Amino acid sequence: MSSDETTAVDLASLIGSRICHDLISPIGAIGNGLELLSMSGAGGPEVALISDSVSNANARIRFFRIAFGYASPDQGTSRSEITAILQDIYGQTRLKVEWNVPSDCHRQEAKAAFLALQCLESALPFGGDVSVSRGDGAWHFTGRSTKLKFDPEIWACLSGSAPLADLDPKHVHFALLPEALSRLGRTITLHQDESLITLSF
Repeated sequence: MSSDETTAVDLASLIGSRICHDLISPIGAIGNGLELLSMSGAGGPEVALISDSVSNANARIRFFRIAFGYASPDQGTSRSEITAILQDIYGQTRLKVEWNVPSDCHRQEAKAAFLALQCLESALPFGGDVSVSRGDGAWHFTGRSTKLKFDPEIWACLSGSAPLADLDPKHVHFALLPEALSRLGRTITLHQDESLITLSF
């Protein structure tokens, strides 16, 4: 990886952190305003819709802050924060995510894990089950679905055998995961069949 590539990724992470930081406050303020409306007796489907949208946006920004934001080597992320974010993101969706990591982890590891989750989410658009565990010094991810959507050209980005220029914005995590793993000094192992994807690093 060249110094130019490293600088580009650092800038991308800093930009991600800045955007999430600047958005979380106004979204929180909207949520506080909705609470005040509810306390004053206002309600109805319109307020409920806005409230659900604010909660979803808040959860996504917290997720994106870890996945796309800057992570220093000495920064940590608690298990409780991770599981709360995942519950808010996936709790009401067709994708069930089990975080079977019993302890806290370094922020750089959490960043790589969230990017890996996004890769698996791309392959499970119709729902399914994802489990995350850590053992023997490695992270392990398993995605299962009866309707797996696996695009070999996109997944080839994880091994560096596909041109990143062909990626569209919704698949940017496939370009960022190898960079995150490079910072951890790790490489990815991938296996796929008709209903199962496993990856480890």
